Amino acid sequence: MTFWTGWLTVFIVGLVAVVTPGPDFALTLRSSLAYSRRAGVYTAVGIGIGNAIHATYCLIGIGALISQSILLFNGLKLIGAGYLIYLGLKSLQAKPIQAKSLQDNRRIVSAFAAFRLGLFGNLLNPKATLFFLALFTQIMQPETPLVTQAVYGGTVVVQSLVWFALLALLISQRWVKQLLVNVSHWLERVTGALLILLGLRLAVTKLSD
Repeated sequence: MTFWTGWLTVFIVGLVAVVTPGPDFALTLRSSLAYSRRAGVYTAVGIGIGNAIHATYCLIGIGALISQSILLFNGLKLIGAGYLIYLGLKSLQAKPIQAKSLQDNRRIVSAFAAFRLGLFGNLLNPKATLFFLALFTQIMQPETPLVTQAVYGGTVVVQSLVWFALLALLISQRWVKQLLVNVSHWLERVTGALLILLGLRLAVTKLSD
């Protein structure tokens, strides 16, 4: 497989995986609606860094160990599921926002807290490990140069960072929030329910999925 054939494969598969709604989408949506544009972007950065870590350890072979260890996989799976369910339960408690001023009524969260939300939400999802393993094992060969491997991994990382940052910027636009203000608490509650469902789904994920 040539470099460009491999890269195109990574680009297409990675793009489909990134834009498909999942835990990362729900976390970015939650940060942008519940907090601010800044929080949404920092959550997106956390997701991007999480994907970079996944790609790195999969490329150096640690991911293969996780995928073959039922105990390790199940431990990571349950921790990640618990984290998503916890975030979902918090979102279910969302209160209506008064329409007089979105700027005055938005909740405040630190940049680090928003970043940590995206980072941990991504890192504690073992399906991300399996995704990178499944993708890389299709295009990598023992003789594949390290630079080429880095480009392949970096492609997916950049895709996720750009997509979720753009999503955060769109959702957090003042006119979008103004349209959503009367239903924002319901949207956050729906997002919370989605996070809980994703957490429960993750909890019952089998190693062979």
